[in-house]
Amino acid sequence: MLREKYERVPSGCAVSGIMDRSGRRFSGNDIIQSIALMRERSNGLGGGFAAYGIYPEYKDHYAFHMFYDDEQARETSERFLNEHFNIAEAGPIPNTKVSSINNEPIIWRYFALPKEEKLTSSGLSSDEFVAQCVINLNKRIDGAFVVSSGKNMGAFKGVGYPEDIGEFYQLYNYEGYMWTAHGRFPTNTPGWWGGAHPFTLLDLSVVHNGELSSYGANRHYLNEFGYECTMQTDTEVVAYLLDLFVRRQGMPLETACKIMAPPMWDEIERMPDGNKAFYTALRAVYGKAMMNGPFSIIVAFNNVMLALNDRIKLRPLVAAEKGDVLYVSSEESAIVEICANPDRIWAPRAGEPVIGVLEGVKV
Repeated sequence: MLREKYERVPSGCAVSGIMDRSGRRFSGNDIIQSIALMRERSNGLGGGFAAYGIYPEYKDHYAFHMFYDDEQARETSERFLNEHFNIAEAGPIPNTKVSSINNEPIIWRYFALPKEEKLTSSGLSSDEFVAQCVINLNKRIDGAFVVSSGKNMGAFKGVGYPEDIGEFYQLYNYEGYMWTAHGRFPTNTPGWWGGAHPFTLLDLSVVHNGELSSYGANRHYLNEFGYECTMQTDTEVVAYLLDLFVRRQGMPLETACKIMAPPMWDEIERMPDGNKAFYTALRAVYGKAMMNGPFSIIVAFNNVMLALNDRIKLRPLVAAEKGDVLYVSSEESAIVEICANPDRIWAPRAGEPVIGVLEGVKV
């Protein structure tokens, strides 16, 4: 997974997301078409997609998507996986030759469940057991990288323009009820296969446009809870913060958003006493988890899609609805490209989350 040279353009990157809240599944064509319209926002050093609902035949298994530098890394990783998991199926992820895509790693997929004896001896939930295995794989096995590890979902990414990455992975052959996409223009990190977005942990995936000046503080905060940031991207802390707050601590998603993109102090001072006390407490307790700097993010879980801007909206974000379908994107044009007449279209305010929830699910 070669680290490539890059030109720094801080205003780059494109994000897009589509969710059918009824659970209807549709092919990857729409998300490819949407992100392709924003080609000028990326430079070919990273593109990727997250897709949900694509593995109904293995919906209860963890789907590991893996990158390997060489066969030795694959063999070492498979020994680790076989030691800790019962693997129902394994094999290469289908792809096709695309002239603009090169230097690709070995790309493999496993459908697995934790071994009962390992789970019992660890004393962990199955999700926490898998999360710890993912972190250990990424940290300890040279030349191996876990691309995604959730149930009934997968991330598909690499070095290239996103529409070329979509063709490479043949995403038109998959059907899911939720898709997110990213076109990358690296800022402070190199263009390499593992560093492309989405960044994931379990079923959580993040695509991100921006630059977190708070990365150092966020990383040190996460270290206190056992997270190690090793992927050379500030997007990693977004995924880990949400995993910590929502999965491990059971925090409502809206509260997590208020921690990561809170109001300014002068806004808090003007609030009624109850709200003022609430936000003051959040800033005091979770100050090191606040995300500073320009950003727009699209986050997906198995049942939820979230879009969020920074506190003063230094990066663009647009949302729209058409029936059961929720669209979010860096640009209105990328939504209208695939939904010519939405029922509603709007630009969310700074720090205001847009949340789509799968029908029948409570969050």
